[in-house]
Amino acid sequence: MAESSETVVAPSGAQLSAARKFVKAHGKPSRAVVENIGRAGTRVVMVGADGALGDVVVPSVATGEALVEAVEDLSPATWDAETVKQAKIGPEHRRKMAGK
Repeated sequence: MAESSETVVAPSGAQLSAARKFVKAHGKPSRAVVENIGRAGTRVVMVGADGALGDVVVPSVATGEALVEAVEDLSPATWDAETVKQAKIGPEHRRKMAGK
């Protein structure tokens, strides 16, 4: 399934700024997993060197990949064992994920 008809929208200044601030605050290297979330767009989930989680929502997978490429010290990743092990999910984040 080719996505050649997808218009690549460059990441906005605010999206780039948020990702750069995350890397600066949570250490190098940080990892980024680009996840399609349907009509809402694509979520770039970042995992800092300190284990913190953050995210930026962009319009498409191509935009998410461009964001990761544009931010120094942000490496593309998947939810492999290394990335999962690096993420430190605390009690507050668990409550948020549970909708509480």
